[in-house]
Amino acid sequence: MGLSQRSRRYAPIALLGVAGIALAGCGAPGGTDGGSEGGGGGDNTVTIYGTIVEGEAELLAQSWADFEEENDIEIKYEGSQDFETQLGTRAQGGNPPDIAIFPQPGLFADYASRDLLKPAPEAVKANAEEYWTEGWVEFGTYDGTFYGAPLMASVKGWIWYSPTKFAEWGVEEPTTWDELLALTETIKTASGKAPWCAGFESGVATGWPGTDWIEDLVLRNAGPDVYDQWVKNEIPFTDPQIKEAFDATGEILLNPEYVNAGFGDVRSINSTAFGDVAAQVASGECALTHQASFLSGFYPEGTNFAEDGDVWAFLTPSQNADETLITGGGEIVGAFSDDEATQKVLEYLSSPEWADSRLALGGVTSANKGVNLDVVEDPILQESIKLLQDDSITFRFDGSDQMPGAVGSGTFWKGIVAWVNGTSTDEVLTQIETGWPSS
Repeated sequence: MGLSQRSRRYAPIALLGVAGIALAGCGAPGGTDGGSEGGGGGDNTVTIYGTIVEGEAELLAQSWADFEEENDIEIKYEGSQDFETQLGTRAQGGNPPDIAIFPQPGLFADYASRDLLKPAPEAVKANAEEYWTEGWVEFGTYDGTFYGAPLMASVKGWIWYSPTKFAEWGVEEPTTWDELLALTETIKTASGKAPWCAGFESGVATGWPGTDWIEDLVLRNAGPDVYDQWVKNEIPFTDPQIKEAFDATGEILLNPEYVNAGFGDVRSINSTAFGDVAAQVASGECALTHQASFLSGFYPEGTNFAEDGDVWAFLTPSQNADETLITGGGEIVGAFSDDEATQKVLEYLSSPEWADSRLALGGVTSANKGVNLDVVEDPILQESIKLLQDDSITFRFDGSDQMPGAVGSGTFWKGIVAWVNGTSTDEVLTQIETGWPSS
């Protein structure tokens, strides 16, 4: 999803507790005492460093509180928006935390490649192999060695709408991309307004919702093989298949007749906070918006999520109605220490028991196949979990999260902003490509 430490998921403080994995980001480092190798504060103290802050961090603390008491282990968690820089400084200085929650598989692999992470305990490996699909296990594997299990997850590519307005206009959910474009035109004609709203503003991370659009369209239009080559730069941004994804996205986002409902013109997309679109969908001012599962945490309190309720969602369709391809994000848990207390915490965090504890607090999803869906009240989050657990569905991790930071959270974000502001697609693609390291 973008910023290496996912700071892009800024939200009003009141929403931080419910916006789930989307809110990994803001917060100043501070307070975790160093110790021996791995940064532990004692035999029964385990330090964890991550990007999850504010209300979301409080929910993390609640999720493992019973485990701490039952096992006589104290978990000291610290979150920071400067995660990548601070973690690197600590690791190089010999004072890393016991555990780090990595928001990007690319960053996780970098630490593993430098022998900074400890291989995962056998109990964690067993949990991962039993409760996650093969793809998720691979995200925690480097050079044949398994280093860490996933934590939480999200599904990208949901298109949110008002069922009441759909009934009023006599339209239904589309099953192909061409049907989505036809639906857009029908709604514009029926309502006399722009159907879509979009918000790319997210502080220093402005632009990331646009990268999600492109990733969805590359996967759906060009296929998983091209997607995999693209995120490794084996296929450059300037390739026609990537340009096709920009052009397809532009059919909606760059069309002044189609955006930006309730906010202004096309350029207002860059100044509209990504979470602000939720209220416009709920009110019917905006007919359609594209955002991940965590958008459910931004709707007004009391919003009824149901096929016949206030708000519902369908996945961005592929060219072929019979294919289900999805992108998503998540975190990987890695350890700098292998002491007994740390291993116990790692095992717990990789278990369905921890996932159930966190899911019951609301606002997040998990790809753990052992979770109890009954603890999840939000039906979109339930559907997202089912998708993440389904081996038959083609899943790919957020592309920008797998790219080097200079690209994924650098030239890609900036390029999207420039593109919305009117810079030509060819020029933007060339500019984004310059972010790739030369070697």
